[in-house]
Parts: sequence; C-alpha cells; structure tokens
Amino acid sequence: MARADLCGDLSGPEDAPLRPEEAEIDATELETRALNDRLRELLLSGVGKVRIKNVCGQRYIGTRLYTPQHLKMDIEIFGTPGNDLAAFLFGHRITVHGNAQDGVGNTMDAGEVVVHGRAGDVLCFSMRGGEIYVRDGCGYRTALHMKEYEDKRPVLVIGGTAQDFLGEYMAGGIVLLLDLENKGHQANFIGTGMHGGVIYLRGSVEDCQLGSHVAHSPVDQSDRKVLDLYITKFLERLPEVASRREEIINSPFVRLTPRSKRPYSSLYTY
Repeated sequence: MARADLCGDLSGPEDAPLRPEEAEIDATELETRALNDRLRELLLSGVGKVRIKNVCGQRYIGTRLYTPQHLKMDIEIFGTPGNDLAAFLFGHRITVHGNAQDGVGNTMDAGEVVVHGRAGDVLCFSMRGGEIYVRDGCGYRTALHMKEYEDKRPVLVIGGTAQDFLGEYMAGGIVLLLDLENKGHQANFIGTGMHGGVIYLRGSVEDCQLGSHVAHSPVDQSDRKVLDLYITKFLERLPEVASRREEIINSPFVRLTPRSKRPYSSLYTY
C-alpha cells in the first residue's frame, strides 16, 4: 500500500522509505493473478513506484500494465520472479534484485529491465523494443526472433555468456555479451537462421560455433560508438561491476551479422 512513513533501521534498497506516490507489496501469500491485479490497481491509482518483496515464482509481472494514457511505473522486485517477466512490457522499468527465470521480455515493446543476477532461457523472445541488462549469464535460445518495429530497436546486454542458439532467427536489434568472467563463449549454433540485427561478443568465437548464415568481423569505429553507449548504460545500472569499465571498453570484440535477409530462400517456391 502507498505510504510515506519511515519504520526502523534502513539496511538497503529493499528497506528504503517510501514517498507518497510509492507503494510496497508483500508477495508472500499472493499468487500470480492476485499480484498482477494489485500492480494494475496501484498504477491506475497514481502510484509511480512499487517495491515487491518476497517474490517467488509469480509469473507475468509487468505484463498487464498497458494503459491508453501510457502511465509509467518503476517496479523493484526482491526475490525470484517467474516466467515471462516483462512480457509485452510497455514503457515501464523493472529492476530484479536476484535471478530471473525463463522468457524475460517476451514480445516486450518498450521500457527497461535490469537483472542483478542471471536470466533463464528464451530471454528477449520476439522482443521488439526497449532495453534489457543482465549482470550475469543467460540460458538457451536468447534473443530468439528478436526484431525491430518501426523506429524501435531492442537492446540486450549480458554481463556473462549465453547457451546454444543465441540469436536464432534474429530479425533485428542489438545483442551484446561481455563475458565478464572471461570464461570464453561456449555456445554453439549462434545465429542459426539469423536474418537481421547484430550480435557483439567480447573476446573471440570459433567458426564452428556459428550458424552457417552468419558472418563475423572485427568491430569498426561506428560499432565502437554503439559498444561505448550500451556498456556505459550497463555499468550505470549495475555499479557492482563498474570498476571494470576501461578493461571492458578496451577489449577486442567480434561483430556477428547475417549473410542474407532470406537465409532459407532455397527452401521456398517463391
């Protein structure tokens, strides 16, 4: 509920005082529908920022927050949200203090998601706008069919690495993997069916790890401007790794792009 009182000692962002336009939800006893109903009620009542404590697997958080007035909400999540966090997100900002499960940013249209942990499979599936920043790694089929729409260009920055089929059928957008633990990129089938967008990898990758329709090349000065912009944003949102800025910026990067807009045209009759 919205409140402006300050109770007890403050030990971190989860316990920070609330302004009148802020609210707090304890999700301990709330199922998925009840939690999302409460979020929508708060948005429509004029609350601009919500902290949700004790989240444990509730799905679709942030999904039902579209309004014709384009109202915006800043949501902080403490715990582990369930699948399809920020699905169809329209302009809101979500910060997760922990890990996220599968399907983060599914068909996301606009807004921002920051994960102070790792994310699961199919991160950014069909995402068409907005930005997602994940401090650690992510699972399989990240950026599957990510695409651009009108003037929207989705962006995903991963602090770690991804599993197999990164950028599968990717049609647009920017994906950036920083491999901050310097483990090397182990994923295979990267960019299978890719026909748009660009993937940047810090470090190197072997030809055998790439889909057959993907070209790789060193980055140029225009790429460096893109990298500098989104690495800066990543470090601003995740200050726990900000001390490595110069190391990251000055590292070698590889650019992956599609060889064709129709990689499987030989299978079609037209």
